[in-house]
Amino acid sequence: METVILAVVIAVVVLGALGGLVVGSRRKKPLPPPPTSVPDITAPPAEPHVGDEAETPRDEARRTIEEVDLPDGSAPVAVEEPPVLDVPELDVPEPTAGRLVRLRSRLSRSQNALGKGLLTLLSREHLDEDTWEEIEEILLTADVGVAPTQELVDGLRARVKVLGTRTPQELRTLLREELLKLVGTDVDRTVRTEPEDRKPGIVMVVGVNGTGKTTTTGKLARVLVADGRTVVLGAADTFRAAAADQLQTWGERVGAHTVRGPEAGDPASVAFDAVKEGKEMGVDVVLIDTAGRLHTKTGLMDELGKVKRVVEKHAPLDEILLVLDATTGQNGLVQARVFAEVVDITGIVLTKLDGTAKGGIVIAVQRELGVPVKLIGLGEGADDLAPFEPEAFVDALIGD
Repeated sequence: METVILAVVIAVVVLGALGGLVVGSRRKKPLPPPPTSVPDITAPPAEPHVGDEAETPRDEARRTIEEVDLPDGSAPVAVEEPPVLDVPELDVPEPTAGRLVRLRSRLSRSQNALGKGLLTLLSREHLDEDTWEEIEEILLTADVGVAPTQELVDGLRARVKVLGTRTPQELRTLLREELLKLVGTDVDRTVRTEPEDRKPGIVMVVGVNGTGKTTTTGKLARVLVADGRTVVLGAADTFRAAAADQLQTWGERVGAHTVRGPEAGDPASVAFDAVKEGKEMGVDVVLIDTAGRLHTKTGLMDELGKVKRVVEKHAPLDEILLVLDATTGQNGLVQARVFAEVVDITGIVLTKLDGTAKGGIVIAVQRELGVPVKLIGLGEGADDLAPFEPEAFVDALIGD
């Protein structure tokens, strides 16, 4: 048994040795013959550096700096154009004369309540006491006022009695003359904006809330620009929200500079700065819009007096215009009295004097304050502000 095992082991060893010889003979291969010479090896091109050309440089003739043609400066140089700013186009206000023609026709809408009613009553064959009472009622309803009404009726009575027979044209002439006496034709209604000894003219605009004061200031700037004047606007109404923005918009439309301050700031300070800048800029007129004050508030009225005093540290005020709403009637007279006590009113601006207004307020307010109506506003348009002309006003009331 042991002999058999030994024989098997010897056989395994012999087979393993024979396998190794076979594998080794297969792995052995002849080596290639050694090279007779060293081959030329070309190095790869180097990577280009900054400023170098990507291709392999070639030998070529090079010029010196003396041989290079330099530009002589005659070639055009490209200049970048500055950006064009989108500047809004300025309005060209309508001339004053052109506005008056259009405003006369609008003012004539007020004639129904006053002029036509009076002419109808005066045309009666017999003018008894009842008729004269009706005439008085029409005048009072038109806000002419008690004293002017009595004066007008007395004048009409005397002239009708002398005239006797009355034709429609004679009645119209008679009524026109009596109304012109009440309105006044010999009063200076010029808005003083051109002082002889200095520049600029200074105008302050006052009035209660809701009368169109800020709008009137903007429209007045348009009137002045239309007449060839330069204007600075002072937004001294620092209490009403957006009042300064509103005034600045009016100014931008006609190219007028606006001086403003912080909301709820000191209005006297804004007014002072507006006059100061107006003098530095050399403009013709400074318009100061003040806060719309309730005439019953004593403290606010005192502050209006302060604005006046501060402005006059620069120069005297040339004009103080009181803006009244013509539709308020006798209530406007109460406002006018209080303002006249605080500041020296020099002129009146009647706004909303269109077909809804009562034209007699012109007579009443002039009698109450002793100052003339200088400007009238007849609508919401930008150019609906014009100088007051007594003849045109009366003619519009009684009709052509």
